Formats: sequence, C-alpha cells, structure tokens
Amino acid sequence: MDQRSLLRALAPVAALLVLTASACTESGDGAGAGGSPGAAGLRDPYFPELGNGGYDVQHYDLALDYDPKPNRLRGTATLTARATQDLSAFNLDLHGLTVDGVTVNGAPAAVDRAGNEVGVRPREAIADGSTFKTVVRYSGSPRTVKDPDGSEEGWLRTEDGALALGEPQGSMAWFPGNHHPSDKAAYDISVTVPKGLTAVSNGELRSQRPVAGGSRTAFAWHSPEPMASYLATVGIGEYDVKTSRPARGVPEFTAVDRTVSAQSEKVRARIPEVLEWAQENFGPYPFSSTGAIVERADDVNYALETQTRPVYPAGAFNEEFLVHELAHQWYGNSVSPKAWKDVWLNEAFATYAEWLYDEDFRGVPAQKRFEKEFEDDGNWAFPPAEPPTDDLLGAPVYGRGAMVLHKVRQAVGDDAFFALLKGWPQEHRHGNASTEDFTAYVEEKTGEDLTGLWDVWLYGDGRPAKP
Repeated sequence: MDQRSLLRALAPVAALLVLTASACTESGDGAGAGGSPGAAGLRDPYFPELGNGGYDVQHYDLALDYDPKPNRLRGTATLTARATQDLSAFNLDLHGLTVDGVTVNGAPAAVDRAGNEVGVRPREAIADGSTFKTVVRYSGSPRTVKDPDGSEEGWLRTEDGALALGEPQGSMAWFPGNHHPSDKAAYDISVTVPKGLTAVSNGELRSQRPVAGGSRTAFAWHSPEPMASYLATVGIGEYDVKTSRPARGVPEFTAVDRTVSAQSEKVRARIPEVLEWAQENFGPYPFSSTGAIVERADDVNYALETQTRPVYPAGAFNEEFLVHELAHQWYGNSVSPKAWKDVWLNEAFATYAEWLYDEDFRGVPAQKRFEKEFEDDGNWAFPPAEPPTDDLLGAPVYGRGAMVLHKVRQAVGDDAFFALLKGWPQEHRHGNASTEDFTAYVEEKTGEDLTGLWDVWLYGDGRPAKP
C-alpha cells in the first residue's frame, strides 16, 4: 500500500464477545473432555479484537453472489481449519452482515453475535490437532469500514459494481474468518454477478460460466499459496481484460475499468518487464500468477498490494506504484507480518524497491533518495518499528523504514545486501516474520553486530545527526 495516496488510521473494532459459561462448555466446567473456548481476539496491540484463538485456518472456500444495484451479497464460507487446543467454542470475525446459519462438521452449531464477533459452539467438542470444517451462510448489504481520517476499506461500491479491500481490517466486511495476518490460508473464491459484469479475484481463473439461464455469470478463482486475509480482493465491474500465458514467465490477468483502459495500457504493458527486474533483485516470484485491477480514480483513491493482483486507481497506475506494489508480493505478501507493528517491513522494502528501480533506470542513486527522505520532517514522527496505534501506516513506516535498509546496505556492502534481499523472502516464504526475526537474520547472515544501527535508525526517537 502507498501512503502518498492514503495515510491509513485505525478504526476500533466493536465490542469483544464474551461467551457465557453454557456456551463455552460441553459438560461440567468446560475443560477436559468438553474443551474450552478459543480466544475472541489475538490481543494484537493495534487490533486486539481481530483474529481468534484456538484454531488455524488452512483453506477458505467462498461462494459469493452479488447484485450491485441493491448492494445485496449472499455468501457461503467454508473454512477448513486445524484446532490448536481442545475446542468447545470458537469465534469468527464478521462486520455488518447477517449470519443465516452455521454448521461444524456437518452438524448445526449454536451461534452468538456481538458486534464484529460471531461465537460458534459446535454440537461436539473439537479435539486438539484435528481438522474440522465450518460452513457459514450469510447475507446482507456489505459495508465499508471507515477510518477516522475519512478513508474507507471493506466493501466499496463503485460506479459499475464493487471492490473489496482489506488492509488492515476490511476483509471482515465481506467474509467471516480469522482476520489477522498471522493466520494465512489458501483460497478458492467464486463470485456470481449479473451478465455483462466481470468478477476478478486473487490467483488463477479456473472457470467462467453462465448460470441462472444465462442472466448471470459465475467466476471461480483459485489461490493455492497461503494468503493473509487482508490481501484477499474481489473486483466487480465492466472491465477490459488482458491475459497472457507465456511459455516462460508468469501468467498475467489484468482487469482495467473500461473508462480508463486506453490511458492505462502503456503501464499495463510494462508489468512483465518490471516483474522480470524484480525477480533479478528479489528472487523467484513467489506466486503462480500476476496482474492488476485498475479502477477509475473516483472509485478508489489508494493503491493496495492485494496478492497476485494489486489494485490501483487510474491516476496512480504508473511505474513508481507498479514497482512498489509488485515488490510487496515478496515483502508483505509472501513474507507477512507476525503482528501489525511489523508492517514497516512490508513498506520499507517496497519503498526501497522504488529507490533501486530509480538507480537502475533513471540514474538516481539510492543515496539521493535517502538524503531527500532524511530532510522530510514527517519521517521522524516516530520510530518505524514502533508506530503509534493511531498512525500505523504513517510516513516513517515508508520513508524512514527505507532509510533503515539503506543504512544496512552501507554497513554490510552491496554484495551482502543484495543477498539479503533475496534470502529474506526465501527464508520466510509463504510465512510470517517479525522485526526481531529480521534484525537477527541480517546479523546472522552478515556476521555484523548492528545494534547501534537498529538503536538509532529503527528504534531511535527523533532525527539523528546528519550522516
């Protein structure tokens, strides 16, 4: 995501569900044979109520049916998960929509609802380590999630359809799940829309077929690699679609709003070339497809690195944003943050990718970009590794974060630094990593003690003396 289009602020999530004793037990005291309830919320300091304890989702199968004019969504979400404790009950995150029914392993389950929390009590307790399947039927008019600065995420209605965006908490506006980046899963997303509209999502298009007597079209998308829920997307509208399946290289699927198709074609054609450059610097592309969703500027006002298919407003579909969002496929998407405070790793690497691209194609040394960011007062509002709860994606996460990487490059030399660029996403491919994981990795691989660098540039308060 690029903060020059939007500085995201946090919106508090609604009240935490507290299950009653009867809802949390199978018999007796709720422990032992009956298990105990999974935590409602993972206590992430930035979003304490997002995510849920007691289980790990392995796969989401989302079957959506959407009518844009009345903004009506009907969905069936099938979650295949592994219990991480003996479970008598567990929670799902869902914003706004109505739960019409839940089954667990084929049997109806009791449901409690409080704000964004859906409490589920299966008929039989779930044993620790076992795999279980939860099916949630839901419906309603999906909502946006508005941040205090007026920006919106979640389910955004567009001129000709809708666009679902999730960072940091919007995905719960269109499907129930474990909405914290630490719980990644594979996805199958099918979307049925009125004839004449296209539904685009992450991964690969498996099928496109007419239904309901030809009045509607169903699109089925498959994402085999693990994905954090905030990176899932659906775009619905009148798109011009460009596809390619090169003998060598990565298949591409790009959907561009028809009203901005002509002006976007030059940048769209650059996707394979920029992706090839990124692979030379960051290592093999971690996913099975690439592409973009380009919307008119009135429909969305920021870019987002949604997995395999970043979203761009037409005015920001340029080389700089293309480099930034493609770099995120390695840094942020394949290697996702363990907790939201680690998000600087996503944005620092994607911003530094812009600097490297300028070095290679525009003759602008990264040192020049460093010096420019150093003089920007906004970059010194807080340490990038310790963002305040009301400014998670503020300027230091981007600019000062990239400065941290440049200081590492200066400290260890180009050969070691570019080895780190490739090694870091390979080390944590399709996983999660923290700031502590990163600093330890850099020191282990380079043999350098960089305590002073971390203390000043990553954790230090205020601007240091000019280097």
